[in-house]
Amino acid sequence: MTPLGAILVGIGLLALLAATVGATFSGLGSWANMVIAAAKAALVLWFFMELRSGNGLLRLVAFGSLAWLAILFGLGFSDWLTR
Repeated sequence: MTPLGAILVGIGLLALLAATVGATFSGLGSWANMVIAAAKAALVLWFFMELRSGNGLLRLVAFGSLAWLAILFGLGFSDWLTR
C-alpha cells in the first residue's frame, strides 16, 4: 500500500469514527453503530491486513472466520430473544 493510500484509509476510518459518534448522540440505535463498525473492520481487513493482495486461502480463512463469528452472534441473539 502506498503512503497516500494509507492516509486515505486513515481519513476514511476517522470519518467513520465521526459517524459512530454522531449516530450515538442522534439516537439511531445500536444497529447503525454495528453497520459502521463492520465498515471499519472491512477497511482494516482489506487494506491494512492486505487481504486484497493475499492468496485465496488467506481470504477463505478470513471470511470463513467472519462467517463463523456471524453464526455465533446469531445463535447468541436467538437465545437472548427467547428469554
